[in-house]
Amino acid sequence: MGEFELIRHYFAAASCAQGGEGVVLGIGDDCALLELPVGEQLAVSTDTLVEGVHFPAACDPLLLGQRSLAVAVSDLAAMGADPIGVTLALTLPRVGADWLRQFADGLNLMAHRCGVSLIGGDTTRGPLSITVTVFGKVPAGQALRRSGARPGDLLCVGGHLGNAAGALPLVLGQRQAPVEVAEPLLAHYWSPMPQLVLGRRLRGLATAALDISDGLLADCGHIAKASGVALEVNAEQVPVSPALEAFLGREAALYAALTGGDDYVLAFTLPEALLSSLPETGVIHVIGRVREGQGVSLRDRQGQDITPTQRGYQHFRETP
Repeated sequence: MGEFELIRHYFAAASCAQGGEGVVLGIGDDCALLELPVGEQLAVSTDTLVEGVHFPAACDPLLLGQRSLAVAVSDLAAMGADPIGVTLALTLPRVGADWLRQFADGLNLMAHRCGVSLIGGDTTRGPLSITVTVFGKVPAGQALRRSGARPGDLLCVGGHLGNAAGALPLVLGQRQAPVEVAEPLLAHYWSPMPQLVLGRRLRGLATAALDISDGLLADCGHIAKASGVALEVNAEQVPVSPALEAFLGREAALYAALTGGDDYVLAFTLPEALLSSLPETGVIHVIGRVREGQGVSLRDRQGQDITPTQRGYQHFRETP
């Protein structure tokens, strides 16, 4: 099967590739064409997933298709943007009809969940890697950024942390767990749902925001640096799911929540007086404060600094 036949058969024919709001022209030409309403800005983000780095070899292609799109759309949520379109660049070592069908099904399923259209891309031969570029729209001047946190703001997250990191030994076949423990962890790893609704509701309220992909402490460091402030995280307030605690124990679960990657939960700062303006009272957890200074610190119940040396995942980190 040639490149163009592959695209037509598995991707152009998918229901998520039939256009949508803001898509003037999708798959089939040299470029896709998008149209933004007056007063909207275009938000664009690209993510690349590589076999053996971001996902294990021989994993379920349907789950991989879901995950590949979800992690990219999460960047739109972090900016408070509404999804419009997505392009897919797929590098394959070989063409396997069953693998492609399942991957396309997973991508299509997540596209419908997120309300985004597949509008183009590319295929080539090589080691398995997946590059997804997402396009969204946000009212001019209302995009959430990392650079506005102010001393006195609350530091919040939009849900439990560490589930994906806890799931990794299950994904790799290194451990087993009862179904009631394994299922919520694996679901978070393979099908993280971008917090698009929360991102939209944070417009005009949050002073800074991002999605947690490389670990809470590491990613909070980006807000601290961009805003020129210090973020103080209270260990006792970091939300850990019952499934993760049952699987790892309290101490290891907390460490996974602080330093594990792939959460794709929003972390954000906002003035304390605005917290009641957010309706997701059961989802949002206040975990700390913005202070004068720089960097990120972790505090115990007595206020002592217990910040771990390892704060999250970094590509190209030099190993001793």
